[in-house]
Amino acid sequence: MDEAIRIDKYLWAVRLYKTRSLATDACRCGHVRLNGIPVKPSHEIKTGEVYELSIEQLHKVIEVRQPLANRVGAKLVENYMIDRTPQEEYERIQMVRQYAFERRDRGAGRPTKRERRDIEEFKYK
Repeated sequence: MDEAIRIDKYLWAVRLYKTRSLATDACRCGHVRLNGIPVKPSHEIKTGEVYELSIEQLHKVIEVRQPLANRVGAKLVENYMIDRTPQEEYERIQMVRQYAFERRDRGAGRPTKRERRDIEEFKYK
């Protein structure tokens, strides 16, 4: 492909970021790395390059399969990108999400003052 594709445009096109400006901001903040070095939004991608991304708490590793300029449907993303993220990372995120919020049985009502103190002691100490 003769046309050079910017990393921010590519990340938006393969649906890793909802908007191109979010992809640009991620590059500017150092959340997108190539060989451990942060890349600028204007960095031109090449086939076979492996990028590390930090999307919220998820540390994703992707490989460029083919450059892409325009956004494609979710089913077609696998033609342009290979997800090299270890399965352990997805499991870690699943555990974080599972334990991020307190859960009470349906119908248990609000915690009593004593239960609230126990919860706060458990969470903050």
